[in-house]
Amino acid sequence: MKKVFLTLLGALLISAATVNAQDKQYVLDKKISLPGDGGYDYLSIDKVNNRLYVSHGTAVNVVDLSTEKVIGTIDAMQGVHGIAIDNKANKGFISDGKGMSAVAFDLKTLAKVATIPLSNKGADAIMYDAFSDKVYVFNGDSNNSSVVDPNTLKQVGTIALTGAPEFAVSNGKGLIYNNLEDKNNLDVIDTKTQKVVKTYALAPCGGPTGLALDEKNQRLFTVCRENKGLSVVDAITGKVITTVAIGAGVDAVAYDAETKLIMVSNGDGTTTIIKQASANEYKVIQTLTTQVRAKTLALDTKTHKIYLSVAEFEKGTRKALPGTFTVLVYKLQ
Repeated sequence: MKKVFLTLLGALLISAATVNAQDKQYVLDKKISLPGDGGYDYLSIDKVNNRLYVSHGTAVNVVDLSTEKVIGTIDAMQGVHGIAIDNKANKGFISDGKGMSAVAFDLKTLAKVATIPLSNKGADAIMYDAFSDKVYVFNGDSNNSSVVDPNTLKQVGTIALTGAPEFAVSNGKGLIYNNLEDKNNLDVIDTKTQKVVKTYALAPCGGPTGLALDEKNQRLFTVCRENKGLSVVDAITGKVITTVAIGAGVDAVAYDAETKLIMVSNGDGTTTIIKQASANEYKVIQTLTTQVRAKTLALDTKTHKIYLSVAEFEKGTRKALPGTFTVLVYKLQ
């Protein structure tokens, strides 16, 4: 009887722990004030050096994630969009849209290493792919991607796309998935041939922006502004499995493989938190109140914290108020 009691007690404790884990929600942890003024776009995390990079007008603000304090700024660019991390080469790469360049910097010292001219206009999203050991700059105005060699620090190619690119993710095995905002499609790029090999229709998705990948289940999570939805896509077949309602003005999405949570940042001042029950089952479990125009985010997979950048604006305008640029930090509790 004692053995049976202990077994039942153990099962109840495990069950309670599971319920508690599932009941956790995101709450505001703190706000990190950042220097300077100007617009903002992507955020990126360097897991190896434990740093957060925040695009900010003509500069990138750098935050130490162990202290969550600003430790530096990479500046003197013309129009920053995204930041890619290449720990193998100990370099970061910044897409400077107005400067038609990719700016390389040292991940340890934050010193600029090189400014790499790009032959294509509209540098926006940027990513490093370890499989091909290349940096890809996605050019929204040119319907293509500039390929940069992180070792020679030169552009080594251009990939023609079937529409205007937005966010992109790699499967780590030779394929890159890239949302096409104007076509409501997704291109699949083979990094060996440097060509688009498939194009997936994302309907009912309209205006796809952010993109994340569940590698284990081969599911893509694409967020769409026009229909205010997150579409779950089979990465192998391109089939849209289901669509989940989200907030308005979406830009970014992140997937946490450990918690099975999907975080969707919306410009309407909310972040939609979605629980993955299985590869094909999803449910909204929280609508987190953030701040209007906090539409981009980064996920720290070590702490499960999410970071959103935002500024305050003059009422009825798109003009940011000086000295208000902030990173909002949310934690699971």
